[in-house]
Amino acid sequence: MTDMREQGLALDPKYDTAGLVTAVVTDATTGELLMVAHMNADALAATRATGRATFWSRSRGALWVKGETSGHTLSVREMRVDCDQDAVWIIAEPAGPACHTGARSCFYRRIVTEGLERVD
Repeated sequence: MTDMREQGLALDPKYDTAGLVTAVVTDATTGELLMVAHMNADALAATRATGRATFWSRSRGALWVKGETSGHTLSVREMRVDCDQDAVWIIAEPAGPACHTGARSCFYRRIVTEGLERVD
């Protein structure tokens, strides 16, 4: 029997024990990896309803809309799930840097023998 979560066409996220799925965000134009965050059912529903990337902040224990205070929003162009629906891929149009540090991407450092080096 085929697993409907893996082969079917119904959205049925496989949340972890904390009620979260990992969300990976890439730039719709360049394909660049911008950030990784987490979504609960409410964040996923809000993102789908508004087209603005909404996540669950584990540290604050609350929903947050990316760019709510900074203005650096992520306008969602497309969303996908992986094969077993425990991760979400958000393809978005960023309005400014995606990282809270001000970097375009949260992945601005490379792991090297000595530790880390910045890549710009």
